[in-house]
Amino acid sequence: MRRQEDVRPDPEQLLKMIKQTEERDSQKFGKLKIFFGYAAGVGKTYAMLEEAHDQLAAGVDIVVGYVEPHTRPETNLLLPGLPVIAPQQINYKNIKLQEFDLDAALKRNPELILVDELAHTNAIGVRNKKRYQDVEELLRAGIDVYTTVNVQHIESLKDVVAQITNVIVNETIPDYIFERADSIELIDIDSEELIQRLKEGKIYREDKVKLAQQNFFTKENLRLLREIAMRKLADRISAEQQATAGSLDKQVNENILACVTASPFSAQNIRWAARTAEAFHCKWTAVHVATGDESRLSPQQRDDLEENMKLADKLGARTLILHGNDVAETLAEFANMSGITNIVIGKSKKKKGIRSLWEHDFEDRLISLLDKSEIHILSNNDPDASQVTTLRSFSFKRWLSWWTMSSTQTSKMMGILFVTTVISYLLKSWGVEQHNLAMVYLLAVILISRVTDGYAYGIVASVVSVLLFDVLFVDPIFHFKTDDPSYLVTFFILLIIALITSSLITSSRIQARLIVEREQRLQVLYDINRQLLKTRGLDSIVTITNDYISRSFNRPVVFYAIDEKGGIPKTSVSSSNRAEADYLLTRDEEAVANWVFLNNKIAGSGTDTLSGADGFYMPIASERNVLGVVGIGCREGIVNQESRSTLQMISSLIALAFERQQLSDKQRETIVENEREKMRSNLLRSISHDLRTPLTGILGASSAMLENEKSFDKETQHKLLTSIQSEAQWLIRLVENLLSVTRIQEGSVSVNKTDEIAEEVISDALSRIKKRFPKRKFRVSIPEKALFVPMDATLIMQVLINLMENAITHSPDDSVIDLYLHEKKDEAIFAVVDYGEGISDEQFPFLFEANSVANQKSSDSSRGMGIGLSICMTIVQAHGGKMKGVNRLEGGAVFEFTLPLTEGENHAK
Repeated sequence: MRRQEDVRPDPEQLLKMIKQTEERDSQKFGKLKIFFGYAAGVGKTYAMLEEAHDQLAAGVDIVVGYVEPHTRPETNLLLPGLPVIAPQQINYKNIKLQEFDLDAALKRNPELILVDELAHTNAIGVRNKKRYQDVEELLRAGIDVYTTVNVQHIESLKDVVAQITNVIVNETIPDYIFERADSIELIDIDSEELIQRLKEGKIYREDKVKLAQQNFFTKENLRLLREIAMRKLADRISAEQQATAGSLDKQVNENILACVTASPFSAQNIRWAARTAEAFHCKWTAVHVATGDESRLSPQQRDDLEENMKLADKLGARTLILHGNDVAETLAEFANMSGITNIVIGKSKKKKGIRSLWEHDFEDRLISLLDKSEIHILSNNDPDASQVTTLRSFSFKRWLSWWTMSSTQTSKMMGILFVTTVISYLLKSWGVEQHNLAMVYLLAVILISRVTDGYAYGIVASVVSVLLFDVLFVDPIFHFKTDDPSYLVTFFILLIIALITSSLITSSRIQARLIVEREQRLQVLYDINRQLLKTRGLDSIVTITNDYISRSFNRPVVFYAIDEKGGIPKTSVSSSNRAEADYLLTRDEEAVANWVFLNNKIAGSGTDTLSGADGFYMPIASERNVLGVVGIGCREGIVNQESRSTLQMISSLIALAFERQQLSDKQRETIVENEREKMRSNLLRSISHDLRTPLTGILGASSAMLENEKSFDKETQHKLLTSIQSEAQWLIRLVENLLSVTRIQEGSVSVNKTDEIAEEVISDALSRIKKRFPKRKFRVSIPEKALFVPMDATLIMQVLINLMENAITHSPDDSVIDLYLHEKKDEAIFAVVDYGEGISDEQFPFLFEANSVANQKSSDSSRGMGIGLSICMTIVQAHGGKMKGVNRLEGGAVFEFTLPLTEGENHAK
């Protein structure tokens, strides 16, 4: 049974909305205007509605998307006269809630829409968790938005407002929403006037007025909130002015790092770093150091850590999870390598204890390891919530909670101790001294620490080993006392050595596991990068990445790749069991993937958008252009922040591979286009000579006949007419060749292959050439059995005619032209042989080129530019065949081409 939280919109409606979004002509991004105030009741909604009436009067297509139903008469009087989108009704726990209808607004597609209360949290069942996400969709659709927000709803100011008012505000917006607003109008009234409005019941109902005056609406609180709001707006104006003046050199050089732990007080570090980065207009990073002790965290602590990382991501940080045994060394190494200028850590009140006598404070160790970074220490009053980013400074009570021993691990420990005791008895019976038996138990402790998980088993084994040694092997036997007081020192030293040894071995195992995990992640990234570097083709890239992601996360993966039309219907799925991945191919999941593609935002399980989906979807984007979407199945559990970071790095590699493939395709298209342009230039340069020569001959012969019609005898007239006919035939063949090669090179003609009898094609070509050269002799050699070849008979006939004409041109009039046809493997081989002068060494490099090099001509260019062999090569390649020309040892030349006998892909380009 699905949880109520998993209710999602109808996928058919969502896909329809996506299609409508794709079909919009305008691709512009809408403008956002925020009416900004320092408290409820200052008049934000009133000012927004007043300006809406002005825009409506100016002819703007405006609509009210949602206005909070206040009990404020002045505000309600401004609603009549404005077009309104009816709110959608959401049933939640038998209560009907009204929410902004995003899909109706997108369908209505106005120029300007009013959406009140930007920080509002939507009811469960709405596509987006927060209203500001609805506004982002409206802006991406090109719709301008008016909205309202108070200063206490800005995420980075949450802690500051809580300190002033003692009220924790849970509904907040990320700072980037405020910063990206195109216009912000501060709605300000005096704090005393606001309190008076509160007393008059113009803000809240009478039953809430007294409570509001006692808690939030005090004169001091309002004064401070008003100051913060003005400062926030002033900082924005200052930043815009500095950006315009180009005076951000100092800010650009700042780089802030915030340390994140499982403590809820880490949110304070994150917000402080976000405010500082905003003030300096610089980038910042949120880092959590995993030491391998994460298994000791309680479920609540794991949730807090995940929420802290999500908060940092929402506030615009680059989130990273580093792995290392020592937190201070790991942070310092990262800061020194990354050019971090400021590090934000937390500081709790230090507890007094024995460890504090020899242990340095975390911040002191960090300072000693840093090169140039400055450290900012934020304090909190909870002594148990250490912000030193180490997972080892826990209370004794929490330490005791880790002592949960499994039956399997306990059995291993008890078995090793039992075997050790048996061996010790045997050694004692053989005369081995008692102090040597202590070494046997020490070896047992080391072995137990090696084969069990955690510190508990090694510590327990250390204590039990000392007790067993005392009871079983030290006089008096089977008693916890000893006759020799010196044994007490032995017991104590043995216990200390056992404890230290087990702790070191356990720590080394944890560190070794961290190294292995780090190496595995690096190896996966290296393997993916290496495979993508040598992979060509979109399908191959998708197949490789799907396989690696599926194996790395051990989950089913779906990949939507962009197609030529700009959509993502092309799907590829990878899983160890294909049936396990079928749930990612439903219409619901496809709708989520399409939303991610259109909005360039993550969505799905574990996110604030379409969280009822069964998969987590991340866009593959480059410079805001979405190239595809990758989805990971989440029925086994949501994708945590560390896995998201890994997936983000993999997606960056995929984006680079896609970009490289696109550049390769464009480069190939450019090369082809350059070749086409080169051919066109050659044709244009040669057309005057190639057409002028025969036309001049025709014009001269015809003019001579017209001028000397009576004086020329019949023989002279016959010669002139024959010359005209010959020049006209040559001109026709030239034009046919020009048209054919141009059409095929430009891809406007397709090779329509049908199974033709090769002998008949040769016969038709031979009959046509004999009409033009009746005196030439031809010999034909064909197989006895009919040979069927997939071809375009008309084009292959033209190839044979051109080759025979070329042979006639370059061989004596009394020589024979041989035609051969035979079958070899899966190819039909055609050959034309002449016994003339052959091909010169200078002509070989340009044999099949149409006058591509200055002063060099093809072997068939005895007249004009000679593109006969060039068109032959083009037609043969369009059939998927090959062509070559060689000289015979006895003299003459052989031109041979092959055609595949199996029907294949049309290679015409």
